[in-house]
Amino acid sequence: MSDDAIISPDTRRGDRLPPGQSLTRKWPVLHYGEVPEFDPESWDLTVFPVPLVDQAVAFTWPQFQALPRAKVFADMHCVTRWSKLDNLWEGVPTRELLKHVTVSPAAKFVMVHCEYGFTTNLPVDDFFADDALFATHHNGQPLDPDHGHPVRLVIPRLYAWKSAKWVRGVEFMTDDRAGFWEEWQHGGYHMRGDPWAEERHRPGE
Repeated sequence: MSDDAIISPDTRRGDRLPPGQSLTRKWPVLHYGEVPEFDPESWDLTVFPVPLVDQAVAFTWPQFQALPRAKVFADMHCVTRWSKLDNLWEGVPTRELLKHVTVSPAAKFVMVHCEYGFTTNLPVDDFFADDALFATHHNGQPLDPDHGHPVRLVIPRLYAWKSAKWVRGVEFMTDDRAGFWEEWQHGGYHMRGDPWAEERHRPGE
């Protein structure tokens, strides 16, 4: 572990395995659809919409790379029941966005937009947690395309599908709205996804 890393609180638990999880030393590859190609000339990360932020902002790849960086030591728990402990992530803290846009107090949720129209939703407090990161590196190496290169979200306190790969946009919302996996036709995953409460699927209607 890096001496300057932010320590995710779950790594300090006596028992670091949430209910129903099993340890893996490998890093399984799970995603829907094809792996996108990265073009640094056209890539950007957009924050929207007005009026929930004071202005829409789009970071080019060089601008994103120039943002302050941090390291986060965290565990990763997949809804498919594997857990990978002792991950060292590096990237741009999600809180860095607050230096570039003013977010309205009315914004209670975030929709993260990714390549190919993939989305995932989460509460704004989880999105801006101390250990939440736009990650570019894992255990000292750049992310490979299968794991989200060039940028994936990392939200250690939630199941790993919330740590979406290939991030391209952040939408602030007043009301919660289901993302891709949270929609019933794609599995009906839980709207929040706390692994310690086993929030794997949405309650039946």
